[in-house]
Amino acid sequence: MGNKQSYTSTISNNLISLYTTAVHYQKVNGDEQALTYYIQALNQILSMRRTTPDINQLRYNIVHNLCDIYIRQCDITSAKISIGFALQLAYESEGKYKIIEYLDRQGEIKRTEGDYDGALLDHGRSIEMKLKIYGNGGLDFSNSCLNIGNVYNDQGKYDDAIYMYEKSLKIKLSTFDSNHPNIAATYYYMASVYDHQSRYDDAIYLYEKSLKINLSALGNNHPSIATTYNNIGLTYSAQGKYDDAVCMYEKSLEISLSTHGYNRLNIAAAYHNMAIVYDYQGKYDDAVRMYEKSLKIRLSIIGKNHPSIATTYNNMASIFSFQGKYDNAISMYEKSLKINLSRLGSSHPNIAATYNNMATVYFYQGKYDKAICLYEKSVKIGLLTFGNNHASIAATYSNMGAIYDNQGKYDDAVCMYEQSLKIYLSILGYNHPDIATMYHNLGDVYHSQGKYDDAVFMYEKSLKIELSTLGYNHPTVAVTYNHLGNVYSDQCKYDDAVYMLEKSLKIKLSIFGNNHSSIAITYYDIAKVYNDQGKYDDALRMYEKSLKINLSTVGDNHPNIAAIYNNMGLIYYNQGKYNTTVSLYEKSLEIDLSTVGNNHHRIATTYSNMGLVHYKQGKYDEANCLYKKSLKICLSILGNNHPEIASKFNNMGIVYHYQDKYDEAICMHEKSLKIRLSTLGNNHLDVATTYNNLGCVYDNQGNYDSAIYMYEKSLKIMQSIFGNNHPSIAIIYHNMAKIYDNQGRYDDAICMYKKSLKINLSILGNNHPRVANTYHNMGLVYNNQGKYDDAVCIYEKSLKINLSILSKNHPIIAATYSSMGSIYLEQGKYDDAVYMYEKSLKINLSTHGNSSGIAITYNNMGLVYSNQGKYDDAMYMLEKSLKIQLSILDSNHPSIASTYGNMGIVYNCQGKYDNAVCMYKKSLKIQLSTLGNNSPTVAVTYHNIASIYHHQGKYDDAVCLFKKSLKIYLLTLDNNHPSIAATYNNMGLVYHNQSKYDHAVCMYEKSLKIQLAILGDSHPSIATTYGNMANVYSDQYKYDKAIFMYEKSLKINLITLGSNHPSTAVTYHNIGRVYANQGKYDDAFSMYQKSLKINFSKLDKNHPTIAITYGNMAKVYSYQGKYDSALFMYQKSLKIQLLTLGDNHPITAVSYHNIGSVYDHQGRHDEAIYMYEKSLKINMSILGSNHSIIAATYNNMGLIYNNQGKSDDAICMLRKSLKINLLTLSNNHPAIASTYSNMELVYYNQGKYDDAMCMYKKLIKIDLSTLRNYHSTTDTAYQNMGSIYPDQRIYKDAISYYERAATVLLDAQQQDYLNLTKIYRYIALCYDKLNRYDAIEMRQMSKNTRSSSWQIDTVNRIFTNPINQLQAKQNKVPTEDIIPLGSSHRKIKSQQISNPRNKDSVNYTQRGHDE
Repeated sequence: MGNKQSYTSTISNNLISLYTTAVHYQKVNGDEQALTYYIQALNQILSMRRTTPDINQLRYNIVHNLCDIYIRQCDITSAKISIGFALQLAYESEGKYKIIEYLDRQGEIKRTEGDYDGALLDHGRSIEMKLKIYGNGGLDFSNSCLNIGNVYNDQGKYDDAIYMYEKSLKIKLSTFDSNHPNIAATYYYMASVYDHQSRYDDAIYLYEKSLKINLSALGNNHPSIATTYNNIGLTYSAQGKYDDAVCMYEKSLEISLSTHGYNRLNIAAAYHNMAIVYDYQGKYDDAVRMYEKSLKIRLSIIGKNHPSIATTYNNMASIFSFQGKYDNAISMYEKSLKINLSRLGSSHPNIAATYNNMATVYFYQGKYDKAICLYEKSVKIGLLTFGNNHASIAATYSNMGAIYDNQGKYDDAVCMYEQSLKIYLSILGYNHPDIATMYHNLGDVYHSQGKYDDAVFMYEKSLKIELSTLGYNHPTVAVTYNHLGNVYSDQCKYDDAVYMLEKSLKIKLSIFGNNHSSIAITYYDIAKVYNDQGKYDDALRMYEKSLKINLSTVGDNHPNIAAIYNNMGLIYYNQGKYNTTVSLYEKSLEIDLSTVGNNHHRIATTYSNMGLVHYKQGKYDEANCLYKKSLKICLSILGNNHPEIASKFNNMGIVYHYQDKYDEAICMHEKSLKIRLSTLGNNHLDVATTYNNLGCVYDNQGNYDSAIYMYEKSLKIMQSIFGNNHPSIAIIYHNMAKIYDNQGRYDDAICMYKKSLKINLSILGNNHPRVANTYHNMGLVYNNQGKYDDAVCIYEKSLKINLSILSKNHPIIAATYSSMGSIYLEQGKYDDAVYMYEKSLKINLSTHGNSSGIAITYNNMGLVYSNQGKYDDAMYMLEKSLKIQLSILDSNHPSIASTYGNMGIVYNCQGKYDNAVCMYKKSLKIQLSTLGNNSPTVAVTYHNIASIYHHQGKYDDAVCLFKKSLKIYLLTLDNNHPSIAATYNNMGLVYHNQSKYDHAVCMYEKSLKIQLAILGDSHPSIATTYGNMANVYSDQYKYDKAIFMYEKSLKINLITLGSNHPSTAVTYHNIGRVYANQGKYDDAFSMYQKSLKINFSKLDKNHPTIAITYGNMAKVYSYQGKYDSALFMYQKSLKIQLLTLGDNHPITAVSYHNIGSVYDHQGRHDEAIYMYEKSLKINMSILGSNHSIIAATYNNMGLIYNNQGKSDDAICMLRKSLKINLLTLSNNHPAIASTYSNMELVYYNQGKYDDAMCMYKKLIKIDLSTLRNYHSTTDTAYQNMGSIYPDQRIYKDAISYYERAATVLLDAQQQDYLNLTKIYRYIALCYDKLNRYDAIEMRQMSKNTRSSSWQIDTVNRIFTNPINQLQAKQNKVPTEDIIPLGSSHRKIKSQQISNPRNKDSVNYTQRGHDE
């Protein structure tokens, strides 16, 4: 401003008055009024015809003062016009000092433009001229030092700025008194530098020195005092001392109001700065109110096109951005940008700052390309105006790093942050808060990469700087504690996490009070930790605290409120309370729809989350509908090729996966992959994730080679991103291990789990849930290997870890108890199994209420009771499970279908086949409605119904359904899938029971071919198939082939499972049965003892399997006629069964039955009847009165009554047996044929030959319809029918039936020469009775056929009483047939196909867990 001076009388009083009035307004920041008076004065001068030197000087002063005002208003164009006019006047007067003044103002104009190099050049030229004119040390030189210091301050060259200010201060101190306002001004400028350097205490110290001087020199009510209070307030605000800041602003405001009234720029500035504090405090409504007050004043004084207006618009936009009102924010930024472009030009730093801020909004919207474009524009301007080494360039690089971090471009993010850090270090030194921020940001990237130790290291570096520069009680320090807490949470160091978050909370509470948005954020993060720990009540309590704060600070219709509802929904989701979850998601959706519109990415996210709930509820169509809505929104705002679009396709793929729609799932994942490859490149984490998900689908298809290929591609990418020692690498190893487990490559599976474990131990430590999870899954492999002790040991390790880091009521703890229960179930330790399931149940009840986890536990307990033969208890548990599922899930949920399936299993065990089929059909109906006609799950249910028909003897119906199941598998699964092999295997079982041995072997060979292709030649399933083929050969009397196959099976089991595995024991057991059938009793005993030895070492000594082995050893003794030994063994078996299964179990009933058989052989018929009645009583109480086993007992009791000569009682029992079988089995079932045969025996003994013949004809009809013509049962029937006629002297009919029997034997694949010899003898005897001479020829044929070891008295005895031979043959309840231990193929069938409990049981390794 020109110096105040007196003018000669040539200047009119009016002109002098205009000038002095203008100067007054300029001093008090009344720029508009000053401009008015200056222009009036200038117009008067310009209207003069003649001027004097005084008038020219006045004109020069006016022009300079106008320039000062225009600079302050950032009206660069007008300022340049004014300074150009001043330069012309300077040249006209040839005044060097005027040239100097021109250079000083020209420098200020360039500084305002952001042309700092130009500004320094002009100020430098000014200093050179001053040195020549005034010499060194004058006030003019001091002012130039001050001007250059201001430029350095703007450039961020803070040390150079302080150097120049100190030079200026030294001169002023030598010229003025230490209490002069000019001294105060220099302190003020130095304080602003310290403020920029975050040396807040130094800044406050100098502001207070400046304030003290001004108070003494200018009084309490001067505008400079208000300005200093204002700047002290800014410093307190930067320190987070918001109450102190507000106090300062109010002092500044009070002065401004008292000196200038309500309409001055100082007032506007105070309102503006108070708005900033309210913004920091989260008082957004107050902040907007203050900005609007500031804006109103500024618009009235400086108009709508001033940079200060642009700044206010900018700050209001920042609030809108935080509130999620992105369109409003962009609108405000565009207003700000328009003003700055018109006033400052396109290359001003303020333009760069606005581009930067707009880019941040686009970043929040996920519009990364737009954001990067604007950041690059900002950088370009910054590089032009500041050069490579300015703080604003560093800030923009930092923001670009944040985008790359969010895009998963971690290397690019680190590169940007490091560039930013390099600049900050060069201009700020090592101990500045901005340096701390860069370390913090690098920590964020490492956190995203899962490099937790590196992240913690960076956060701690950041924290060290922050503590030294900002003190212990600063909001930035609190944020760093917060982020450290989040890393510890991801490392599952939950106690450390809570400790850090509580430190953060303590600081924030002391600064902000109880009701600040930042407090709400920390409560929010603490809630997430509690959620991960399974402390759901604590988590909800924290979310509710966060919600309460947000409701009071931002209202009930804010995006933050929606986010909290969303996360509370996640807790209820984890608890299985899906209805509550949906309700909260709907509340979240309603808010977002009202605040951000229906086309916002937040809406898309909520739709996606709701889709997840519907998917969990089994509402797959609804889930996909919601995913499609989410996809549509994302497509409209992000385009076709955005990573978020890929995520939506990924989610849809997962739903299709769980619907068993594998082709659709693969299609969705491939769409996701295509987008991710094009947007993220070949080497991105999300690409690796997609390969992993494809691997999961191929795994479930049984396409193991493709699955491994996908996992290996995923692994390669992850190794290139993370190196060899990252948790994500461990996950891939984990998934590959599951495939090897499925393939029966148990050693390879354990190897992979150990690789996974090694990584997790090195990164996450010994006490992490992932480590526990790996132990758990290793336990599953040991379980599959039959290493039950190892499995329990490893489960206990898993349990110990989880108990140390999680709540004792966490669902994972419950899951581990459940898995241990399953081991005890395998071992036959039913009480221990129930105990574990009850522990699991107790946890789930305390944390979940009525959840799917509770239903699963009830389901598993039902399976234990089913195995114990406690069918009523089993059904009770399954009904409880069903009730819960129906209350929380859609009535068409697959889990409900599984429960119906398990109820079908219980009814099947009870022999209630119609009920079982009914349950399976209910299950099928649900599956067809939710999964479609071609789902593998539907195929499983067809398979299970087929198994029922198999049990009922409805073999054709069984084969038909197996073929339906097979057709679906062939359509949906790889042709070499294990389920296809299992179906061929079970069809083989049916053909076996139909005595279609060739068909059976053909099916087994098909099954074997698949198994060999996918599992190799040493898998336990291969061993099982060999065992099944051996069973066929055994029934064909091809004992050598049977032994050969069993030995092949044994060899595999020894290699893969070891010599001490229960499956190896089963094989020894089966070989023992063959030896027993061959009469090689010593060899049979040897095999049984080997089996027994293994089972003793692996199972509880009172395991039911051991009881069965005792039973089969008893059977051998019975064959040998060693009935006392047989009784001893049966009683040992019975003792175990009574101990483990109780006195009311079907297997216990079998033992009573078998003991009855021995008593029968000993002729102790009353004792036999007593045992049969005990067996009958048990079975009737458990199985009801219409079970096939009840029928079998009636049958055997009938035979005893027949032996006792109680023919009527015998017929009564046999009719009861027949009635049950006709009700429960098909009319052509072999058991019915057996009963007809035994009734024929009684009728024969009664001499009722017509009734006897009637029974035999019924028997033959069944045999011919179900068995081949040359089946051994058929030839026996013809023999017995032939034996009826000789007693009636009807020899021709006898010969006819004997010849039919001979034809059957001659057609058989392996001829039974012993039986053929007998038949020829019978025919010869009939020829004798008819006096036919060809009797001799027939005897000769008998001799030629096979005469060795044949005794004629046996023939005569059979001829005279032919029924005795049938008695053993036709007793259709042989001692062990009720318990199919020897049929290991049945065990495999139930595990692979017929036991849907695997669908519901708690399992750590469900698909998708590691996606």
